[in-house]
Amino acid sequence: MNQTSSAGRMPEIRVPGMLTLGGLIAGLILGLALGDTAVLPPLLAIAEPLGAFWLKALKMTILPLVIGLLFTGIIETAAAAHAGAMARRTLGLIVGVLAASAVVGGLLMPVLLALFPAPEIAMPQGTAAPGSALPGLGDFLGSLLPTNVFTAAADDAMLPVIVFVALFATAATRLAEEPRRQLSLLFEGLAGAMIVVIGWVLAVAPLGVFALGLTLAASSGAAAIGALAHYIVLVASLGALFLLGAYPLAMTVGRKGLGAFARAILPAQVVAISTQSSLASLPAMLASCRKLDVETTTSEFVLPLAVTLFRATGPAMNVGVAIYAAQLAGHELTPMAIAAGVLVAFVTTFGTVSLPGTVSFIASTGPIAAAMGVPLWPLGILVAVEMLPDIMRTVGNVTMDVAVTSAVDTGAQETSTETLH
Repeated sequence: MNQTSSAGRMPEIRVPGMLTLGGLIAGLILGLALGDTAVLPPLLAIAEPLGAFWLKALKMTILPLVIGLLFTGIIETAAAAHAGAMARRTLGLIVGVLAASAVVGGLLMPVLLALFPAPEIAMPQGTAAPGSALPGLGDFLGSLLPTNVFTAAADDAMLPVIVFVALFATAATRLAEEPRRQLSLLFEGLAGAMIVVIGWVLAVAPLGVFALGLTLAASSGAAAIGALAHYIVLVASLGALFLLGAYPLAMTVGRKGLGAFARAILPAQVVAISTQSSLASLPAMLASCRKLDVETTTSEFVLPLAVTLFRATGPAMNVGVAIYAAQLAGHELTPMAIAAGVLVAFVTTFGTVSLPGTVSFIASTGPIAAAMGVPLWPLGILVAVEMLPDIMRTVGNVTMDVAVTSAVDTGAQETSTETLH
């Protein structure tokens, strides 16, 4: 199996990240500056429908994009599991860390918001928060499986659609090679086409985010800026938890000294900060593994697999984003709604790696928010500042990739020793 086959064939798109951030800043400043002047109402008459139109265009891409990526991600994960004992050991660690990440995000973000409440902002016109979609255990269990998957998709019921696609993809792994390959190509093509569409939508993100920022500043004033800064700190703190967690993993399971691991990983972390790309950091991660005396055969197998399938910070930070979006939208979450988000965060993480940060943000957080019943309009604003938390995402992922590689290598060496004896 070529570990990066589908990711390598996905179309490349350029996302105007700095321009999008600039559009948000310009909209916020203009909304604050105009205040209650007579100029503001005519501007809002244009900005409000423009922002709503851009959000609708963004929303229409989420479900088909997630379906295509999730199917291909599960197929490739299953193929990797058949590559041998080292692959199974690697995937076991990856799955365990990702499950823990999703649970930590669902548990910790509500605690952080209780300890450090978000600034209250007024919801933009026409974005009233819906009632809780998943109020109890019975409703949660009933929502897992769709009576009709097409009806569920038409009703934006994200959770049952994702469960259906996951089951469908898992079943496809049991097919003969030819029909499995044809299905994989079909869903890969679906994902690739939707990446092109979302690239078009994000190309005009500076304009759409400007309109949303202007509307938000007009309704909430300076509290909007405070909420964005507060959001960045809280979501980044979830990623920092897994960044720091990589060190004890390398020490206990990988049996590396703290100082040795910190010195070895530092150059890769610098590359991660400067590029915000785990893939671009791969050569530096390989160099880090050499400094840690990790077997070359291990690092050259595990690290490309980890870059393809593994983002340790993703589930925690993505659930955190959705929970924060609920707070901004005034949407109260029940424990079962958060559980739905945790489940979706864990399942969809296998289908959203090797994508540009902004596309990955939409493909990851959109389904989680939809499964929780959270309005999607806050995501249209938060995507503009994603490049800042994305630094923590990349550094945390790169550090955890090397820690997992050292842990797999230690296990492989112990197995070899036992076999010799």
